[in-house]
Amino acid sequence: MGLFKRNPFGHILFLKTWLIRIAGFLTHRRYHHFNQLQIEGSEIIRSLPDKNVLFISNHQTYFADVVAMFHVFNAALKGRENNIKNVMYLWKPKLNMYYVAAKETMQEGFLPRIFAYAGAITVERTWRAKGKDVTEKKEVNPNDTENIKIALEDGWVITFPQGTTRSFKPVRKGTAHIILQHKPVVVPIVIDGFRRSFDRKGLMIKKKGILQSMVIKEPLKIDYETATVDEVVEMIEFAIEQHPSLLKVIPAEVLEEKRKEDEQRHWSY
Repeated sequence: MGLFKRNPFGHILFLKTWLIRIAGFLTHRRYHHFNQLQIEGSEIIRSLPDKNVLFISNHQTYFADVVAMFHVFNAALKGRENNIKNVMYLWKPKLNMYYVAAKETMQEGFLPRIFAYAGAITVERTWRAKGKDVTEKKEVNPNDTENIKIALEDGWVITFPQGTTRSFKPVRKGTAHIILQHKPVVVPIVIDGFRRSFDRKGLMIKKKGILQSMVIKEPLKIDYETATVDEVVEMIEFAIEQHPSLLKVIPAEVLEEKRKEDEQRHWSY
């Protein structure tokens, strides 16, 4: 890798490498000491092509979710089986990995701007501004969708299709349009425990001893010739376990199993 080689967005890869290394070393204990990250499906990561892969996930914090994914993906690519032991997997990180983030979030302070260099594709949210929903939606910035296209052509992209950290909010149709237009391999991820572990931004540890989880699922089977936007939206909602129907009455045995699982999320040290 040349010292001044750049990615399609003009970021110097040498600097990005060191940024990921340093950030990874500083955050590793958040998922493998103060709290424990339980991983399922790391073998799926190793089976994916190098480009045109879109990860879709529910969202719980601004930054901790995507940082955990950088850890898990790189660990899996280095042969780790559902664990992130020995952070040296970040010495040669995957550099063509990006994540979609709200432009206003990435401009709030010095640290988010640094994180942005690690791979953020910043977009202007049409339905939300300054932390509040807006009644008059803005027009989609064509540069935003073009940048996502460029990132997919270069590598992997992580997106949170609900566009918010609040649970069971609607999946935005923009994600479905991107999927139907660019036909990527779509990999669903379901996370839990991050909201209890960190503050809303995911920068500060709120509570220690929490069992976090990340489940990487098999790629979605989408018929790109016949699928509609609404069908893809519903498929995403079920895949990331955020479909409205999941809020309906839950059987008692399922609630009991969930209660036991939540108890296991409190580890003793």
